[in-house]
Amino acid sequence: MLTIALPKGRIAQETLEIFSKLFGSEFKFEDRKLILQTPKFKFLLVRNQDVPVYVKHQAADLGVVGLDVLEEQGADVVKLLDLGIGKCRVCVGMPEGETLDYNKPEITVASKMERIAKQHFSNKAVAAKIIKLYGSIELAPLVGMCDAIVDIVETGATMKQNGLCVVETIMESSAHLIANHNSFIEKKGEILELYRNICNVLGKNS
Repeated sequence: MLTIALPKGRIAQETLEIFSKLFGSEFKFEDRKLILQTPKFKFLLVRNQDVPVYVKHQAADLGVVGLDVLEEQGADVVKLLDLGIGKCRVCVGMPEGETLDYNKPEITVASKMERIAKQHFSNKAVAAKIIKLYGSIELAPLVGMCDAIVDIVETGATMKQNGLCVVETIMESSAHLIANHNSFIEKKGEILELYRNICNVLGKNS
């Protein structure tokens, strides 16, 4: 049996739809339940950022999580497959009409994604002070806390509604199937069979 960690929300739903197509039966969590048990699989419903943690510590053999989360955590897992769902971008956002002054001695950036933000500005040889926030990132530049934000953007509507716009895209992200290193060795046959079957459903070359 394979244990698979899924992030709560749309990605979990779309992943289970892939499994439903694959096996011809419905895969669905009961209301408020965090575990879905089937004859071949056990699915765990966890917080998005926790998926790589469950996989790394082998509480789950496999997981589905955004590339942005993997990059932010530097997760030590096996990346198996881009599922092409949960597409979004990690972007630099600023108040409408403003541009980032790279000539300043230091710019201030608010973000949930400290690692990605630091790396991005470091690559540009720009000194950046990163302020870690956990929510309502769009508010920070509007009250003068920072020059810019680094945040996840799907449609850009939230930024636009708050008077911000995307000035730069750092990376494209989508949900990836990942595996624990030990599980990949111990359950290689099962994992590769599932990998090939998912590739077939998605029309990808395995």
